[in-house]
Amino acid sequence: MSADILIQTVDLYKSFGDKHVLQGLNLEIRRGETMVVIGGSGTGKSVLLKHVIGLLRPDSGQVIVDGQDITKLRETALVKVRHKFGMLFQGAALFDSLSVWENVGFGLMEHTKLKKAEIRERVAEKLAVVGLSGIEDLRPAELSGGMKKRVGLARAIALDPEILLYDEPTTGLDPIMADAINDLIVETKHKLKTTGLAITHDMASAYKIGDRIAMLYKGKIIQVGTPEEIKNTDNLFVRQFVTGSAVGPITRGEQAI
Repeated sequence: MSADILIQTVDLYKSFGDKHVLQGLNLEIRRGETMVVIGGSGTGKSVLLKHVIGLLRPDSGQVIVDGQDITKLRETALVKVRHKFGMLFQGAALFDSLSVWENVGFGLMEHTKLKKAEIRERVAEKLAVVGLSGIEDLRPAELSGGMKKRVGLARAIALDPEILLYDEPTTGLDPIMADAINDLIVETKHKLKTTGLAITHDMASAYKIGDRIAMLYKGKIIQVGTPEEIKNTDNLFVRQFVTGSAVGPITRGEQAI
């Protein structure tokens, strides 16, 4: 594997009963880029994400992270690999019973020996990165949807990960707030020099945050390209998806794998 490839999936297969979700999926993610995987609801995007972070093991195939095939690792070794990752969950996934600083600092409390004052200082730094200084003692219920996403991103970067995963980062946001979150993802990447993997069906988001975009269809990546290449694709399946057309080779039933 080339030194500039940080994450690679090789012939990845995964089924749940008689549902064949991943069917020989191959993908390479370069160091320093944000790769966006697009595809319809239920096509296996979240399943791919869970394989990359080691939460699911494939039926066959490899998931190579920084030169290491994580499918062969035991749980204790996998935990160390996961420290390379930070994740922004689809619904921010904040703990309602905890304050903002406790949410952002949760990983620091669990995985470091920092004192409370040091954790609060680190949390303040990360909140400043996402443009939310001074809200440490608020509760999630006091935050808007956009603020929750920002707090979720602050938590994702709290342990200074090398890789950031984004699970539908603009879901549930109005177009203006979604665009602000996209801008923040791009800014965070440049500030922290991270590698990113995002899954989404929001093409405005994909075009803005992605250095490259990959289309997942019927368990395989059917095209990878820059945003401009994807916009101007000759692939009829990709073109139908990115234009949002009801007319084309993708039928409604195929969106429910």
